[in-house]
Amino acid sequence: MRRVAVRRHTATMLAGGLLLTGALAGCGDDGGKPAKKADGATAASKPSPAASEQGTQAVRAAYQKTADAKTAKMTIDTQVQGADQQATAHGSGVIDLSNGSSDLTLTAENQKLQQRTLNGVIYQQPPTQQRSQLPQGKSWIKIDLEKLARQSGGSSQYSDPAQSFSYVKGINDKDVTKAGNETIDGAKTTHYKVSVDVAQLAKGQSAADVQKLKQQLGDSLPLDIWLDDEGRMRQEKVSVTATPSGSQSSSPATNASTKVVTTVKFSDFGTDVKVTAPAAKDTVDITAKAAQQKGTSA
Repeated sequence: MRRVAVRRHTATMLAGGLLLTGALAGCGDDGGKPAKKADGATAASKPSPAASEQGTQAVRAAYQKTADAKTAKMTIDTQVQGADQQATAHGSGVIDLSNGSSDLTLTAENQKLQQRTLNGVIYQQPPTQQRSQLPQGKSWIKIDLEKLARQSGGSSQYSDPAQSFSYVKGINDKDVTKAGNETIDGAKTTHYKVSVDVAQLAKGQSAADVQKLKQQLGDSLPLDIWLDDEGRMRQEKVSVTATPSGSQSSSPATNASTKVVTTVKFSDFGTDVKVTAPAAKDTVDITAKAAQQKGTSA
């Protein structure tokens, strides 16, 4: 019984575009020894101070240069693994990098759903077999992320798919390392390992939520990004280890951490993007219900 509930919750997390729920664990380091990598990657030796400064400048400029491209095609792949749950999800579609609106087709638990994000609101069209759970005549659900953040204290299982793109704005200048050169979907890129300032990620949240986030994550988070020759972000990878907070349960499975690995890719910059909200008559607002689910795991 519990496994079914956990799988349902996992699918909801994936469909919600979960990109940040706990501690980010950086990719393993190779001990400084040169190594061969896949996809034409070359490992870099220890950079000179001048090279490090150049890398820092490139990474700091990445957010704006990517946003300046206006639009792009986007894919998002998420893997969730815990003591008693394992799931994967894939999403593909388009995104407006200037305002964060997106239109994606998401596949999780062998089911497809449509998801649109517009003006801070997520719209999801569940798989056909699940629409009977919605009020009669409704085929889309609506989650207002700003209202959800207020009602749930800044924490929920739903988040904007563009959320991870904004992580780049919180990069800590003190920790930028060039990891090598790689080809991503035909584009030559430079791979950087960086740190994101948790305080930057927590902007807009209450002091209590900021403190809770730091207890779970620490002061900084490792992040991998790949920049093309024009300084735009082609790929970003985050590996999140979410540890339950609050009261402890007697069940080891309940207290176990969950690892969420998310890879976001951008391509075809400048592609046509037009995201529209579903008709109001077809939509039911579940923001309040989603807020009530805060902190639940099954």
